[in-house]
Amino acid sequence: MTLNPAVNKGPAAMPVAETRRRASRLRRFDWVLPGAALALSVYGAVLVWSATRGRTSLTGGDPQFFLKRHLMNLVIGLVLMALTSVLSYAWVRACAPVYYVLALLGLLAVLTPLGTTINGAHSWIVLGGGFSIQPAEFAKVAVVLGLAVVLTLKPAKGVLSEHVSEAVPPRRIAAAAVVTGVPTAIIMLLPDLGSAMVILVATAGLLVFAGTSVKWLALLGVAAAAGAVAATRLHLLAQHQVNRFAAFADPHLDPQGVGYNTAQARLAIGSGGVLGKGLFNGTQTNGRYVPEQQTDFVFTVAGEELGFVGGVVLIALFAVLLLRGIAVARQCDDLFGMLVCAGVVSWFAFETFENIGMTLGIMPVAGIPLPFVSYGGSSMFASFIAIGLIENVRLRSTRPAVTLD
Repeated sequence: MTLNPAVNKGPAAMPVAETRRRASRLRRFDWVLPGAALALSVYGAVLVWSATRGRTSLTGGDPQFFLKRHLMNLVIGLVLMALTSVLSYAWVRACAPVYYVLALLGLLAVLTPLGTTINGAHSWIVLGGGFSIQPAEFAKVAVVLGLAVVLTLKPAKGVLSEHVSEAVPPRRIAAAAVVTGVPTAIIMLLPDLGSAMVILVATAGLLVFAGTSVKWLALLGVAAAAGAVAATRLHLLAQHQVNRFAAFADPHLDPQGVGYNTAQARLAIGSGGVLGKGLFNGTQTNGRYVPEQQTDFVFTVAGEELGFVGGVVLIALFAVLLLRGIAVARQCDDLFGMLVCAGVVSWFAFETFENIGMTLGIMPVAGIPLPFVSYGGSSMFASFIAIGLIENVRLRSTRPAVTLD
């Protein structure tokens, strides 16, 4: 008697089914998304190297110190992305509250003697051996996941179109306010205005994509504005942060003092012209006129040494990254996955616009890194975890891939 392979459910058939399932998921893997992130990171490595190779006070005499560390962070980030992308989708959702609590504990640890002040922000925990972590970066991931959980109106097995038309009930909006408000309040105590801004913008993006009514969005906007005024009146912002906003409001205010960073950044970018002065040949960069060029002001290296073309290439890579994230959100077949993608895209879009904008003088200086490009392990790790979350959503989506034609 011949057995029909189609109905053979014995143990021998299971590996075949599992192999086919894994092959199907591999075909769905979005290689463009991590490819753009990898390209940005490699681009950033070159810019960081150019910005730091001559600064012996920072490198300890090793011109490649920051380059090696940046590449090491990149490798770790890729591993974290791979691990995040292969986790069970249900496991990601179930562990979101645990990750959120751990992120809060990390933020609270910064307020203890474990915390260290770097560049005016008490936002770091030094681990020793030259390594440190910034819990606020991981809090961005935690808030995105936490909001995706509380804003999901039904279990994640529903069809997306069945949910978007439903208004978000007030109790879930209140829960979302708590999920965002608690870490934001702790971050403002550090104070880390940049990270707080990113979390608030990501929250706004999630609320919009979740279908929150305009009335509630307006009320939350008023509440956020009132909170900003209160933070100023209660002197929760450090003086240098207040000065940055003053310099933004008046670009000609004290160019040798509070307006120095922006003035030098614009000078460096403007001097690059169309094609730039050549890699490693930037006079502003080599002269160390622009502060924090390996982190917050890394875009100035691209503008000066690679010119307008180099800046456009960098922005184009971010455009590819964001468009792929939007495409995954559109093809997602449940609200939780769509909100995760929406939160990450909102996060990356704001950080990119704010970081590049502050170097051009169209946004206030807020200490926000350029994702994947700026030097910094915590930012790199959190960003690649976020890319892994988007890949996780795509790999487990049953809908056909969406193109953005």
